[in-house]
Amino acid sequence: MERRADLRRVFEIGDHPLRYVGERPEEGGVSRLTFETAQGEVVRGFWSRPNVAGAVPAVLVIHAHGDRYDIGAEELITGRPALQAPLAAVLAARGIAALCLDMPCFGARSEVTETAAAKAALWRGKSLAGQMMGECASALDWLSGREGIRADRIGVFGMSMGATLGYWLAGVDLRVRALVQECCLADFGALIDAGAHDLHGIYLTVPGLLDVASNGVIAGMMAPRAQFIGIGAADPLTPPIAVGIALAEVEPAYRAGGRLVVHREPEAGHVETPAMRAAMLEFLVRELA
Repeated sequence: MERRADLRRVFEIGDHPLRYVGERPEEGGVSRLTFETAQGEVVRGFWSRPNVAGAVPAVLVIHAHGDRYDIGAEELITGRPALQAPLAAVLAARGIAALCLDMPCFGARSEVTETAAAKAALWRGKSLAGQMMGECASALDWLSGREGIRADRIGVFGMSMGATLGYWLAGVDLRVRALVQECCLADFGALIDAGAHDLHGIYLTVPGLLDVASNGVIAGMMAPRAQFIGIGAADPLTPPIAVGIALAEVEPAYRAGGRLVVHREPEAGHVETPAMRAAMLEFLVRELA
C-alpha cells in the first residue's frame, strides 16, 4: 500500500534500530532491560512476564508525556496520575507480558530536553516523533522475536502521547493485532484551526504529515484488526470537533469487518477512568487470548 509506505518513511520506521544489551531481574516479576541506539545511547526498558508455562501474548506499552519527563518506562511498573494503576501486574494477572521503553527525553534519557531534541531533529529534516516511532518499531522487533512470546498475539497500549504513537505505529505495522489508544485521537487540521494544537508538545511535530494522511485515516489503517478508542469528552487536548472528524474517518474503515470499540466518557478529561480501564482490559484479554 503506497500510503503505508509513505507513512513508514515519514515516521522513520527502520531508521532508529535498537540493539538489545541485556536484562536484570527486579522485584515483582519485572526485569530491567538495556538497549543501545546506533549512536551508543543507552535506552532503559522494563519487561514483565506472567509466571506461566508456554508462550504468552504481549503488549507494547508506549508511555505518556504529561510533562513528567522523570517517569518514562517506569509507567509500566509504578503508573502515573492519569492512569488507574500500573499495567505490569494487571496484565500479568491476565496472562499477558508487557514491555515499555524510555522514549527519547524521558526517564533515564531526560538529560536531553524535548525542545533541544525536537529542534535538532527538525533542522536535520527529521522529527522527535519520528525517532520515537522508529524506536517503537524496533521494540516490536524485539518483542516479536522474544522466546516465549506469541508473535501473532501482540498488542499496543498507549495513553496520551503513547496513544498517538500507538495508532501511528499500528497503522503502519501489521504485526500489531490489537490496539488500545486512550485520550489522544484528534484531527490535527481541526486542532490547528481551533488553536488547540499548541497544547501538545513540540515532539509531535512531523513535517509534511498532513500531506500524507490525517490521524483518522492512519488510525483507520488498523482495520480490520481490533482497535479500542477511549475518549474523554471534556479533554481540552482533543476537543469534540477534532475527535468527531477523526472518528468519521476511522469508523468507515471497519464497515467491511473487524472490531472497533469506541468508549466515551461524557464528563472525563485527559484521564483514564475506572470504566475505561475495565473496558480496555476486557478488550485486550478477548483479542489477545
